[in-house]
Amino acid sequence: MRVFVTGGTGFIGHYVVKALLEKGHEVVIATRHPNKMPSLKSSSKITFVEASLTDFDKLGEGLAGCDACIHIALGWGDTPGAILMNDTRATVALLEMAASAGCQKFIFTSSTAAMGRMRPVMREMTSNLPMDLYGATKAAGEAFVIGFTHGYGRYFPEVKMQRNIIRPGYTFGNPAYPDGCSQPDRRFFDIARAVKENQDINIIKNDGTQFIHASQQAELYLKVLESDKNEEIFLGLGEVWMSWKEIAEMMISLKPGCKSKIVETDLGWSDDPMLFDVSKIRDQFGLAFDAHDFMMDHVKWTFEQV
Repeated sequence: MRVFVTGGTGFIGHYVVKALLEKGHEVVIATRHPNKMPSLKSSSKITFVEASLTDFDKLGEGLAGCDACIHIALGWGDTPGAILMNDTRATVALLEMAASAGCQKFIFTSSTAAMGRMRPVMREMTSNLPMDLYGATKAAGEAFVIGFTHGYGRYFPEVKMQRNIIRPGYTFGNPAYPDGCSQPDRRFFDIARAVKENQDINIIKNDGTQFIHASQQAELYLKVLESDKNEEIFLGLGEVWMSWKEIAEMMISLKPGCKSKIVETDLGWSDDPMLFDVSKIRDQFGLAFDAHDFMMDHVKWTFEQV
C-alpha cells in the first residue's frame, strides 16, 4: 500500500512511518522539513513532499497514486480564527483531496482533548466538550471526517473512502531513530533536571493518565489502516493508569543519595481517577497496552539527556 502521511517526521508520525515500513508499505511524507531526519531521507521506500498543511497544491500532488492518507500533523494558531484556517480548514481540504486522489482510506489523528471535560464514563461515544482551541479544532476535524458520508454534487457524486479517527492520549517514548524526536511535552525533562539538581519536584496530587508508548500507538494506526473499519473512533491509550508521582519516584531512584523531595499540591483530585474505557481496541483489535513495559527505559533515557 502507498500511504501518504502528514507530520511523518514528528514524534508520533515517525513511529507510524517506521511501523509502515516494517510492514512493507511505501510512504509519502508531507513535511515542512524534509531534511530533518536523514534516517528517513535515505530510505528508498519514502518519498518526501515539502509542504505545510496549507500548501494545498503540493499536498494534492503528493496524494496522487496513494492508497491511503494518515493525517497526523497539527496546524497551530493562537486565536480561534487562526487555528480554524491553519488546522480545521487544512483537515477538510486534505480530506477532500484524498478522496479526489482515489485514496481508499483516511485516518484522522484527533486527541482525547476533543472530548474535553472528564466525566465518570469516557469512551468513544462520549460527547465532545472541548476545553481549549486544540480540543476544539480536533472535535471539528472529527465532525468533518465522519460527516463526509455521501454524494456532494459533481465533485463527489459518492464517497467510497473509508474514514476513521484515532484519539491519542499522552504518548511518550524515546526517538524511534537516532535522529528522531521524543514527545514535545517537557514534564519528563523537568523532573529529571530537578533530580539532577537536588531540587524539589512539584506535581499535583493524584495527577496521572493512561500513558501509551509511541510504538503502541503506531500499532493501533496499523491495525486501523489494515482493517475494513469505517466511520469509527478509537481511543489510543493504555489500559493502566499511572501517576506522575510514580514517574518522579522512578527518576529519583536513578540518583543514589538524591535530596529531591516530591511536593504535591492538593487540588482535591480523587484518589480514584476517572478512566478512559479502552475496551474497544481490545475487543476489535486485540490491543491492550501497559505503559510500565516502556516507562523505566524512557525515564532512564530522559535522565541521560538532561
